[in-house]
Amino acid sequence: MNDNNQNSPSKFCAGCGHPIVLLALGKTLEEMGLSKQAVLGLDIGCSLLAINFLPINTFHTHHGRVSPTMVGFKKARQDSICLGYTGDGGAYAIGLQSLLHSAKRDEPITVLVVNNTVYAMTGGQTAPTTLKGQKTITDPDGCKNAPILGPELMRQVADPKAFLARTAVNDIKQAREFIKKAIETQQAGHFSLIEFLSFCPTNWRTKGQETLEYLENLKKVFKIGVI
Repeated sequence: MNDNNQNSPSKFCAGCGHPIVLLALGKTLEEMGLSKQAVLGLDIGCSLLAINFLPINTFHTHHGRVSPTMVGFKKARQDSICLGYTGDGGAYAIGLQSLLHSAKRDEPITVLVVNNTVYAMTGGQTAPTTLKGQKTITDPDGCKNAPILGPELMRQVADPKAFLARTAVNDIKQAREFIKKAIETQQAGHFSLIEFLSFCPTNWRTKGQETLEYLENLKKVFKIGVI
């Protein structure tokens, strides 16, 4: 149970995109009248800092186990709106197996993936979504591999009625539209996933306009829209 204090300060780094995603989620649930039905499961990583961010039932899961945890919750409480909240590492590295099979089985849950191209909480190491040539503390000469395209990978196994999309935190209108569609897809009995391209100025080592330009460059590799 989330004992939310809406006046408590954010625990995220300055300039982080997580609060934008969470506020978009909270506002959308409120407008849909689903806040009391919603259950938010958090992965380990930056996403765990959302524990007291929204006035909805929220709990931590094991690292990479957001998808099966929310699948189990949905089976036990079929009237709930089950939301898994994770980073690109939790989704596409340690959590890839369970996420992929949740999509394949068309489990009626919604997974929200925040993609900032690095393992942010642990210092900015190379992640599954790190760009080819991107320098990180574990790849100082630049990553040699192309990034995983998560929603596109899910599309290969997901039911045609599953909703898979990618948006960015600097397009709040689209983000909220996609969140609403994803929740409606869950209500219709199908799997849904949204990837959010997100700011990480702490680990990108960017300031101000640089951060915005970095995000825009990500869109050249991670295509925005419904997959």
